[in-house]
Amino acid sequence: MNQKKRLVVLSGAGVSAESGIQTFRDSGGLWEGHDVMEVASPEGWRRNQALVQDFYNQRRKQARECLPNSAHQILAELEEYFEVAIITQNVDDLHERAGSTQVLHLHGELSKARSSVDPRLVYDLEHWEIKAGELCEKGSQLRPHIVWFGEEVPMMIPAINLAKKADFFLVIGTSLQVYPAAGLVDYVPNHAEVFVVDPKVSELRMKSKVRLFEDVATVGMKKVKELLMGSL
Repeated sequence: MNQKKRLVVLSGAGVSAESGIQTFRDSGGLWEGHDVMEVASPEGWRRNQALVQDFYNQRRKQARECLPNSAHQILAELEEYFEVAIITQNVDDLHERAGSTQVLHLHGELSKARSSVDPRLVYDLEHWEIKAGELCEKGSQLRPHIVWFGEEVPMMIPAINLAKKADFFLVIGTSLQVYPAAGLVDYVPNHAEVFVVDPKVSELRMKSKVRLFEDVATVGMKKVKELLMGSL
């Protein structure tokens, strides 16, 4: 049996948006009525921990009420034919709930908490809520396991290593405006076929041949699946 070709996916907020999850970049820098720096920066955390904790507790509640859409489901189904690795900028677990088995979260995960003094201490949230007074083993308050503005993106090196191995590279639901994630396209091999699905992407400069679909994720993913299946 021939070895499966590698499909590496970079997914963004546009995939989750069709499941009903709010994105902040489409609303003037506001996220559910908050300036993003109030709820997505170390400075915001230092100013008002209670606001930040409540904000992410509400995001978790919202995410749990949303369901994977057909774009998530198609990506999971493609594992039967390809070695699929998903690099996502999203902090929800919709890829996993759809059945994808190899998902790397660049910007953290809503379903986890971490120490506010040692980022290596990460914990699963059984009830998807963090309360004041919940401490890590070092005695510090637990905070959301989210990469905020101004913080390092620790999963970038594993993500780069995945991008370097792609036979097919799919960018879906992101306009490639968020760095360092957008820089992953620079590591895709020259031989790889590249697909971009996003209604707002107008230009992508890459050495590889790029197929651009100015569609929402659920529509574009059906087209990409047809092309991928035709390559087998």
